[in-house]
Amino acid sequence: MSDREQLAIARLQDAARLSEHRYKKPLMVTYSGGKDSQVLVALAERAGINFEVVNSHTTADAPETVYFIREQFKAMEERGIKCSIVMPRYKDKPVSMWTLISMMKAPPTRNRRYCCSILKESPTMSGCFIATGVRWAESVRRNNTRGIMEISHRNKEKRIILTSDNDEKRQLFETCNLKGKMTVNPIVDWSNADVWGYIHSESLPINPLYQCGFERVGCVGCPLGGYKHQCREFARYPKFKKAYIMAFQRMVDIRQRLQMPNDISKWKTGEDVFHWWMEDGVLPGQLSMDDLMEDSNGTAEP
Repeated sequence: MSDREQLAIARLQDAARLSEHRYKKPLMVTYSGGKDSQVLVALAERAGINFEVVNSHTTADAPETVYFIREQFKAMEERGIKCSIVMPRYKDKPVSMWTLISMMKAPPTRNRRYCCSILKESPTMSGCFIATGVRWAESVRRNNTRGIMEISHRNKEKRIILTSDNDEKRQLFETCNLKGKMTVNPIVDWSNADVWGYIHSESLPINPLYQCGFERVGCVGCPLGGYKHQCREFARYPKFKKAYIMAFQRMVDIRQRLQMPNDISKWKTGEDVFHWWMEDGVLPGQLSMDDLMEDSNGTAEP
């Protein structure tokens, strides 16, 4: 067993102990069907801890990912692991990616990722210690905002993030009266090579989309994937493109009815929004990102 693997297992064991101590519940391991969560579950099993696995059904995952999750959950349950799939809700109502766009009155973007917080972070996971497969290598932003262990809080000044295993703030996680969601990211310091090396060394099953050449297997059309990745996804899944355009059209209709400023003459159809959303720039006469943030301020929370 490598030092990196041992350290990740130790982090999971600490989190499981804190979960039992604070919440009287097993550690909740999140599972997306991607390579990182596949490694995370394997490490949790090797750690010998009490844990459950949960998948947040985003409604925008590729069919192959949905089928893979079902297959893996069946296999996990046969090994005695409790698994659950949570459907997304917003303001006590069931939602999907397509209904959420019109509710928020703005498309999801790199800078306004309301879809992640609503579709992936289920309210049912509150009151649990959560383990995720988040890694620093995935983005520069995560280097600054994510840690080995975290206590989240609406007030950013009250957030606690451990960036090393010997962080002096570690003792705060032992305090029972702290409020906020507690998260452990055991493989946060793993590289892509570390993840794939572990998958191959342990012969772990992987999402078939990786074998089709996809580097990421998140929501279809996610802006974080980049323009080329989006184009490839929409070529493979044209029904998702149609669903986005229809959702954008409903959004435009709502914005026009509400007479929201600066947009009526710029976004006329769902096709307009889709083209703006796909391009890494602004087409003549369309909304800029500054316009969007100004127009939607206070209307598209969070």
